[in-house]
Amino acid sequence: MNKKTFSPLAWLAALGAGGIAVMPFAFMQYTVSHGPGLVKLSDIGQSSLPMLQQTLFYSLESVMIVFSLIHFVLSIIFFSKWLKWMKTETYKEIKTNPLTNATLMTPFISFTMTMNVFIGPVRFFIPSFAENLQSFMLPALIAWLALWMTIMYFEISLLTTSFKKGFDINKINFGWLLHPFALGMLSVVGMGIAALSKDLNIASTAAFLALISGTMGAFLLLVKMIALFKSHFAANGLPDKQFLPSFLIVLPNVTLYAISAFRFGHYLEHALSIEMGAYFALVITLPFAFEVWYLVFGLVLLRNYFREHFFNSEFHVSQWGLICPIVAFGVLGSFAYKVFAASPVIYAIILLSVVTAVTGYLILLSRHATCAELLKKTNYNCG
Repeated sequence: MNKKTFSPLAWLAALGAGGIAVMPFAFMQYTVSHGPGLVKLSDIGQSSLPMLQQTLFYSLESVMIVFSLIHFVLSIIFFSKWLKWMKTETYKEIKTNPLTNATLMTPFISFTMTMNVFIGPVRFFIPSFAENLQSFMLPALIAWLALWMTIMYFEISLLTTSFKKGFDINKINFGWLLHPFALGMLSVVGMGIAALSKDLNIASTAAFLALISGTMGAFLLLVKMIALFKSHFAANGLPDKQFLPSFLIVLPNVTLYAISAFRFGHYLEHALSIEMGAYFALVITLPFAFEVWYLVFGLVLLRNYFREHFFNSEFHVSQWGLICPIVAFGVLGSFAYKVFAASPVIYAIILLSVVTAVTGYLILLSRHATCAELLKKTNYNCG
């Protein structure tokens, strides 16, 4: 897409690829026995495993490699287009509109996901990275701090716009939850640094800053959810089709804040030398239980949408919002498998989530590429 038609929601494609790359890592971290710390390639020992398990792990590793590459390639492509688009009048109009400016948080969510990809899949395959992880904690904190300051500044400026400039709250949609989504992604990376770093100064700095962004995000998530459901119940029927995928954006929000709380528990364990076992079970199991019924509810609600639009080869850029909920559900399922119940049902659900996310992503990537080609030749609208 050129600079005039570029949509910040296109960053959901890069975000989704990064999320899919992280899914197999989370699966192996919490379902496979391995040494202390984060799982790495040498921990798997595929050569001694039965053929079926070898095939499974090789497939998961392939997913990590392919989707990490897709994430990095799309990030480079979109970054160039995004910088050009930010100079247009369209960007200025969206930024000053409280009903649409939540979409501007999408690039920042993807930038923060890049750090997850480095800590997870990239480190998994690079022995020198995996074996010297602690030496990267300070650079990681510095990079994350730069993102923290940028996202917090941008989020507060957009929130200030919402307070100063009036808007019709009955016109809001679930895409409004991109604000707490960005803050949740920011917090989960910060809490990851806090949980991993053996340097208490680094860990405590990351934990405290992540608590600031996390409490702000949790507050906005609660307020916005109440406003959204109130607004929806006051309306007649479902919103326009381009807004329907955003119904499921609740899931990645819940997952991010649950994992942030989980990682904060690990920080408390090594900072204060206390046992947090029951706490881990609580902050993971309750959110996962919530996501089970909400996912079923959302899929039933969107049944006609899938039948009439998604499975009818129709494409609009907001459809990328369907990938993150699947990723979030599968990732949180890996945590639930570890801290709640090592159930074959949860195990199967995680793998099904990976397959569904990969399949859905490849379908949308093909449609997006086709749309971009049509845009170069005609005035076709990608949505």
